[in-house]
Amino acid sequence: MPEISGSTGRTPETHVIDFRAAEQLLNARDPRGAVRLLDSVIAAHPENTAARLLRARAFFAAAQLRPAELEFTIVLEREPDNAYAHFALARTYERRGLSDLAKRHFRLAAALDPNPQYLRHADFES
Repeated sequence: MPEISGSTGRTPETHVIDFRAAEQLLNARDPRGAVRLLDSVIAAHPENTAARLLRARAFFAAAQLRPAELEFTIVLEREPDNAYAHFALARTYERRGLSDLAKRHFRLAAALDPNPQYLRHADFES
């Protein structure tokens, strides 16, 4: 019999299904639906960095920039070498008008991964 988490009646398998469905919702441009699914996944598995990163992306896509910033920051506390999280946090700061913070994270992303997009945004020339 599968283990059921808390009083929600949700199983680990259900959380995986919710995570995958949230990915699909984000790809289908329904970030708010993705966030709703991921809330229960993260409540049951707060240590799950992949779920937090996906929720951060969904918050960003929904223009909920402060929650996106908080989630990207949590991801980077756990994985300081995650170039994508640095880049996405930089984009979040950029949209919030925090250019100095954005530049710092664009440069960290490019230093960790020479992805052409990261390098373009890092603007090492200035």
